Amino acid sequence: MTFDYIIIGAGSAGCVLANRLSVDPSLSVLLLEAGGPDKKMEIRIPAAYTKLNGTAVDWGFWTEPQLALNGRRMYQPRGKTLGGCSSTNAMAYVRGNRLDYNDWATHGGNKGWGYADVLPYFIRSEHNEQFSQLDSFYHGHEGLLNVTYATRYKTPLAGAFVKSCIQAGIRENQDYNGKEQEGTGFFQFTIKDGKRHSAASAFLKPVLSRSNLTVITHALTKQILLKNDRATGVEFITGKNQTQIATATKEVILSAGAFQSPQLLMLSGIGPVDALRQGKIAVKKELNGVGQNLQDHLFTGVSSLCSQRGVSSNFHLKPVNQLKAIGQYFLFGKGPFTVSPLEAVAFLKTDPSQDRPNLQFHFAPIHMGDDYTTDVYDLTTYPTTDGYTILPTLLKPKSVGYVGLRSNNPLDAPLIQPNYLEHEDDKMVLINGIRQALTVMQADAFDSYRLRIQTPTDYSSDDALWQHILQQLETVYHPVGTCKMGPDQDEMAVVDTNLRVRGVEGLRVVDASIMPTIVSGNTNAPVIMIAEKAADLILGKPMMKLPKHILSES
Repeated sequence: MTFDYIIIGAGSAGCVLANRLSVDPSLSVLLLEAGGPDKKMEIRIPAAYTKLNGTAVDWGFWTEPQLALNGRRMYQPRGKTLGGCSSTNAMAYVRGNRLDYNDWATHGGNKGWGYADVLPYFIRSEHNEQFSQLDSFYHGHEGLLNVTYATRYKTPLAGAFVKSCIQAGIRENQDYNGKEQEGTGFFQFTIKDGKRHSAASAFLKPVLSRSNLTVITHALTKQILLKNDRATGVEFITGKNQTQIATATKEVILSAGAFQSPQLLMLSGIGPVDALRQGKIAVKKELNGVGQNLQDHLFTGVSSLCSQRGVSSNFHLKPVNQLKAIGQYFLFGKGPFTVSPLEAVAFLKTDPSQDRPNLQFHFAPIHMGDDYTTDVYDLTTYPTTDGYTILPTLLKPKSVGYVGLRSNNPLDAPLIQPNYLEHEDDKMVLINGIRQALTVMQADAFDSYRLRIQTPTDYSSDDALWQHILQQLETVYHPVGTCKMGPDQDEMAVVDTNLRVRGVEGLRVVDASIMPTIVSGNTNAPVIMIAEKAADLILGKPMMKLPKHILSES
């Protein structure tokens, strides 16, 4: 099999690339996905996303024991199906802060990746239902990816959260993806007509009929084939361990995500010499940065019992309510199944002198419990009592980890060592985040709903709050950075500003792993932007520019 382009991984980035590269009928494109088709019903239903954890569409990785967390291993859900994590996530559409991208360009030395450079690609991909071209410089209305507020169902708790944040001193912001990020408002989602709008739904499925696009599922890439420092193709496993080879005449594009992109580079002989030799892999290109620079977001939770029955989203835990919600969804396309379990959000600073938010509040109208037995990723552990939860989220972690190899077997999971909360500043941000969340919980707007704020009980003690964090902390599953983009003088850079792997021709990485530093928010929208921009880089097209009137605003 011979193709012009081979894309490894049909996640968010891979689906965008498959669409954009196959527009030209003279170019042939192969898209390989280790998982299967996105046929599970729960993928389509927004509120059912947590039921995907631990199933066939989840890689279900685990970290190494975390020293700062008393040796806990942290669960790492990763999408294993067409659409990748965009088919299994909470559908939040968040671009991050403009300063994140300006940092990439200025401090990181990545010319062409500043905010003004990437905003056109955010706009290109987006069809926003609420913000038209007339009332916002920052949103698209002709893109393939549908973005919307939750219009078919909303609990009153979401409005109470936004009002409580305002009462606690956080300003209202109706568009955190617009001119300013800081403030509180309702989430924007990748949902269309009450159904999840994944990257597969938006970018891949509409073009599957193209004769120059081939998609193979259940195809686990074994290695990238190299000859004379050039990527020539891939070796992949299908069926009953049948090995096949596909040749690329132009490029191999690695879009397997922040865990598996570095793993595949190392399995192919590209990476730190010590790691390759330890894995008994022949060194083909020494790149010390492969697998390094792992960053991720973490959150903890503060819950309250609700005094009013039936207003929180625990319908999925009560059989009678669940049946009612199913009927609403399938008969009328309305009700709680049409939305993400997340409803509202706030971006804030723990110190007013900071140049951007370092905390994000995810608000969920769900009770998380008070005895530390609730597993965020397992619905069967949730209490059935009515309640709501604020999840303070660490946006700019200083703790950095790495991804390594457990063995040279591509069927083995990668070694994941995030070093969570090993930097003292990260601990204090989360402690302060809980305190600020408790202030919001106690605001007047929650008076008619608040029955009893639950753990932690000792709000004044850092030690008590830290023990609470140790019990409740989870990842928001936003791993990035392990194939870092950087200039020539950066010895830990894996790809250049065109996302080409250093020292290897015909090979690029296009996914969250290229981020030099993590963005201030959920990472799916930035990954789609990266793929949109990468497609133009690969095809040699001029980079999109903002009109002057928008450029002055940005």
